[in-house]
Amino acid sequence: MSQHPHFSDLFSRMPIIGIIRNLAPDDVAAILPVYRDAGLTTVEITMNTAGAEEIIRYARSTFAGDLNIGAGTVCTKKDLERALDAGAQFIVTPILEKAVIKACLKQEIPVFPGALTPTEIYKAWSLGAAMVKVYPVAVMGPGYIKDLKAPLNQIKLLPTGGISLQNMTAFMKAGADGLGIGGELFDKQLIKEKNWPALKAHFQMFVAELLTPTNQ
Repeated sequence: MSQHPHFSDLFSRMPIIGIIRNLAPDDVAAILPVYRDAGLTTVEITMNTAGAEEIIRYARSTFAGDLNIGAGTVCTKKDLERALDAGAQFIVTPILEKAVIKACLKQEIPVFPGALTPTEIYKAWSLGAAMVKVYPVAVMGPGYIKDLKAPLNQIKLLPTGGISLQNMTAFMKAGADGLGIGGELFDKQLIKEKNWPALKAHFQMFVAELLTPTNQ
């Protein structure tokens, strides 16, 4: 990620990627300023969300410089083209797809491919991943990240799936370089109620947890 100092600055300040999936564009427009004001910096819009491209375009034009806006659930070159045309600044995939990684590298776009086994993770890293999304990590737990980091300490890992306020510190202590958090972060009930002050307080709990001295 060295060729993307701006991305790295925002992400290193707060290494959480908030994953937005299946939220309405109007809700996303209301959530993003709350997300930014809570101290979060990086958001991923999944390409299987209705209106994903429009959401990415809106987010890029409105929050340029304040938020990293990326695209997730990118499985094919076609998904990638749609995401990059919309202005995505980084790419996340749920699977290891060499063609997508190579295309991102060619265009100097940070890519976080999904992988689970040590072999897949090493392969993703060797192909040029900026970080490897370890997914799905919920069933494996923080101990799995610690085990991976023992022999593969040079590889940056982004555990995703089932990360919550309760276990995020354990994942960071195990050696995670960042966290991908979806439903636990974007609380459905608060969004349904459009209770933005409560959602901001909810976001701030994640920020505070990550900034506790034990995680530094």
